[in-house]
Amino acid sequence: MCGRASLTVVEADLEKRFDASFYTEDLERYRPLPSFNIAPTHWHPVVPQEDSKHYCYHRWGLIPFWAKDASIGSKMINARAETLMEKPAFRKAFQSRRCLVPMDGFYEWRRDAGGKKIPMRIRLKGGGVFFMAGLSDHWRDPAGGQTLASFTIITCPANKVVAPLHDRMPVILMEQEEEWWIDPHLRPEQALAMLKPFPDKLLEAYRVSDRVNSVRNNDPHLIDPVETSG
Repeated sequence: MCGRASLTVVEADLEKRFDASFYTEDLERYRPLPSFNIAPTHWHPVVPQEDSKHYCYHRWGLIPFWAKDASIGSKMINARAETLMEKPAFRKAFQSRRCLVPMDGFYEWRRDAGGKKIPMRIRLKGGGVFFMAGLSDHWRDPAGGQTLASFTIITCPANKVVAPLHDRMPVILMEQEEEWWIDPHLRPEQALAMLKPFPDKLLEAYRVSDRVNSVRNNDPHLIDPVETSG
């Protein structure tokens, strides 16, 4: 799964990385970047299929348009690639509301010999922004009429870098696949073929501070490598 991540660049860096810009009103309202400890329910920029020239802020945890209330979002932070076409919450979004989710790292935990959970950060070798394959939706609150935009991250079986930590990992798109993923003309079978583990040789994992365990901590030192004893 993917339930904690980082994006340690600013908005201008994202605009250079992918040909999309931020809405001025979003920058004035949110400005959460850089963020070293992104968690579900946080607002985060994505590039949605329906507005592929802009980064738009969505809340992490998909709320399907047909949901009765927003609480379902806490159970929809990830979507399994293998069952996208079977799940009502994801099927329609997969066909027409795909999105790019920029990150430059994500966290998983491994257990040491004593059973303690050790936080690890996974990133591109050498660093850099990548895009996870995501789905988005817009939900209108039946009580107040307000619309809430949300997203989920698609997961696939883990590669050899992530497997010692967890059996699932986020789908990280190759750079040449990023524009394809949000192309409205992409056929479902073509999109499904992109949902595969990222090449082992392009990722690395290293230990970070236990302070990342609390979402209240959000500072640059969270991504500093921690020396392992022995």
